[in-house]
Amino acid sequence: MPAPTPDFFSPSLLLTLVFVATLVLGLVLKFWLATRQIRHVAQHRQQVPARFAPHIALTAHQKAADYTIAKNRFGLLEMALGAAVLLGWTVLGGLDWLNQLLLEAIGPGMPQQVALLASFALISGLIDLPSTLYQTFVLEQRFGFNQTTPRLWLADLLKSTLLSALIGLPLVALILWLMGSAGTLWWLWAWGLWMGFNVLLMVIYPTFIAPLFNQFKPLEDAALKARVTALMQRCGFAAKGLFVMDGSRRSAHANAYFTGFGAAKRVVFYDTLLNQLTPGEVEAVLAHELGHFHHRHILKRMVGLFALSLAGFALLGWLSTQAWFYTGLGVRPSLTLLLPDAPGGPNDALALLLFLLAVPVFTVFLTPLFTQLSRRDEFQADAYAMAQTHSADLATALLKLYQDNASTLTPDPVYVKFYYSHPPASERLERIPFSATTP
Repeated sequence: MPAPTPDFFSPSLLLTLVFVATLVLGLVLKFWLATRQIRHVAQHRQQVPARFAPHIALTAHQKAADYTIAKNRFGLLEMALGAAVLLGWTVLGGLDWLNQLLLEAIGPGMPQQVALLASFALISGLIDLPSTLYQTFVLEQRFGFNQTTPRLWLADLLKSTLLSALIGLPLVALILWLMGSAGTLWWLWAWGLWMGFNVLLMVIYPTFIAPLFNQFKPLEDAALKARVTALMQRCGFAAKGLFVMDGSRRSAHANAYFTGFGAAKRVVFYDTLLNQLTPGEVEAVLAHELGHFHHRHILKRMVGLFALSLAGFALLGWLSTQAWFYTGLGVRPSLTLLLPDAPGGPNDALALLLFLLAVPVFTVFLTPLFTQLSRRDEFQADAYAMAQTHSADLATALLKLYQDNASTLTPDPVYVKFYYSHPPASERLERIPFSATTP
């Protein structure tokens, strides 16, 4: 009798081939984009673009170029390592090995599933640790942005790990319970739980979580406070308070943002931002953020997130019942997947992890769509800011922020189309008159 031939058209093998091919294709694409960015920025390093020459020194332009090139070169290494780790977890059997190890140590059931998720998160964090340390204490330090100390960095790590355990473990345990107990529509209940958690987090984060990592003091500059309050009243925006965050404890980068939800909304300024910008420029930056609320960008993004997550949970609900989904990604599911009365534990934690690992591989090609929508929103917010404040203040504020954050003025156009959620300086300032201004 001739030897049986492998079934090259089995769903399991087909998924393996498609997954690996898509991962490699995505990696090649990201490598190509990064190398384009590196070459383009390096080619324009020696000369400030003519439109920016009166405002940006050559040394600042070169610092931005060097910073961009260094980040992208390190990003190439991170991408290669990330792809190798992903293959290790999936088709090479890493996740299956961890699952079998915990089954032998704990036995099937909820404790083993929670332990699998926690162990995966811990191991992934340890794998990413060298990269995080290098970025903070080598790359950011080299360009003068890092302000954090090893002690503060370690304290942040311990706090975030403890918070993740206290909040994340009960949440995933509840989702796993729904997967095993809520019937075929468990994914709908889990989606509702996940959305409710995200809304709750938006309410409690500003008051209870953010202060664990930073100090938030009320804005004390009376003149600036009156100016900002008048702007918000003109725009019909109400906030619980105006706060200054000690961002300089960790980084020299500057920012401002809204946080919270409903009546819990807060306006937060980095202390570095207030040190770098004039009151008029701060007002213009805030007006830009208010533009997002005026055009309902935040609400639209939340609705989009809700819809995408609903589709994701529905897809997971179907995939979690397909044996080929597990075997195609290198995992042996328990026999209960095919025979409900067979011995063995549930596969819910495996399904969650495999889904979270696989989805980014297939959705990376949608990145340009989402970044294009984001850039459109940024232009609308800029236009709103110009209608509410002086356009010259917005222009000089953007110039200072691009310079202080070492954002390159000469990014590769293709790289911009794929990755940039905010338009580059050249595109934004083309729509804002600034020729008569000086940063």
